Amino acid sequence: MPRVDYRLNAIVDGSLCEVGPLPELAAIAASNGATIIQYRDKHASTRAMIENAIAIREAIAGSGVPLVVNDRLDVAMAAGAHGVHLGRDDMPAATARQLLGTNAIIGLTVKNAADANAAIDAPIDYACIGGVFETLSKDNPDPPVGLDGFTALRRRIASARADLPVGAIAGIDVERTRAVVAAGASGVAVISAIFRADDIAQAARALRAAVDDTLGGHSS
Repeated sequence: MPRVDYRLNAIVDGSLCEVGPLPELAAIAASNGATIIQYRDKHASTRAMIENAIAIREAIAGSGVPLVVNDRLDVAMAAGAHGVHLGRDDMPAATARQLLGTNAIIGLTVKNAADANAAIDAPIDYACIGGVFETLSKDNPDPPVGLDGFTALRRRIASARADLPVGAIAGIDVERTRAVVAAGASGVAVISAIFRADDIAQAARALRAAVDDTLGGHSS
């Protein structure tokens, strides 16, 4: 049984400050179907990131939903987060595991076959493939892998680590959630489809329902 329930990864991005307080947004998502919260901020200072991560962790305390910090292992450790999500240019997963210990959650971004092979050998708890579709949430120099590319990378990982949860990210909405889960995703990572929706709580519930319905009601 996987250690991480990856059905709905709600990414609380620093750019969402214009929508509302990040801890409040995280709490809404955690109360309405998110199974993991990821805090991401590409522009804030280290001090601000630590303060935000602590506030988010406190806001979702008691929900049972873990918090991981994107890229910044130092922030994750300082804020007492549950783990870290690493990109290809970040600290190696093996080093992060040494620093964080066996109980921490470590996720890894997969963009191509080389990344998939690295994920297979890495001491991680989940992988996330993307971007699958076009996204406006961040600058992405890599072209989208598309549904066929996602399926191929997912199969590559599953052939060696069948129990490793593998998510999909970028341009995900309810319809695309059903498509990527049908193609083998354990769940989806989402920013805009939740936090820029008119009703954040309803949007989170709809995405979670789409995952669950496509999975047949079972987490993976």
